[in-house]
Amino acid sequence: MKRRRAREYALQLLFQLELANSEFTEDTWSAFWEGIDEESDVKEFSLDIVRSTMSHISEIDAIIKKAAEHWSLERMAIIDKNILRAATCEMLYRQDIPSSVAINEAIEIAKKFSTEESASFINGILDKISHNLSSGSTSEA
Repeated sequence: MKRRRAREYALQLLFQLELANSEFTEDTWSAFWEGIDEESDVKEFSLDIVRSTMSHISEIDAIIKKAAEHWSLERMAIIDKNILRAATCEMLYRQDIPSSVAINEAIEIAKKFSTEESASFINGILDKISHNLSSGSTSEA
């Protein structure tokens, strides 16, 4: 399975949901895949990221806000914010994925979908989140 491709699809759907200010539904999921021929395991991994991110979005956003000290979520580019959300979700809820892998994948996706500066920005925030998770200091968020 190509997890990077699944992450990219998840990012695209998270971006679309935020841009349209809409909730995630099975209809949204089905419509997203219309005309896209993709392997089922890629779709399943993507679905897991989207569902988990959307169901824990308040907690994820609080953790990002804490790590992004001088940045509000509203000031962040929508694409960068959703890369941060998906990667934070993986670090929190996917014990089978090391934080370093989630961070590296987020950086590579940022380089593809955003800017070089965004990749550095995302790296800094996710590194801080990873450090906070390993030290147990995210509960204050």
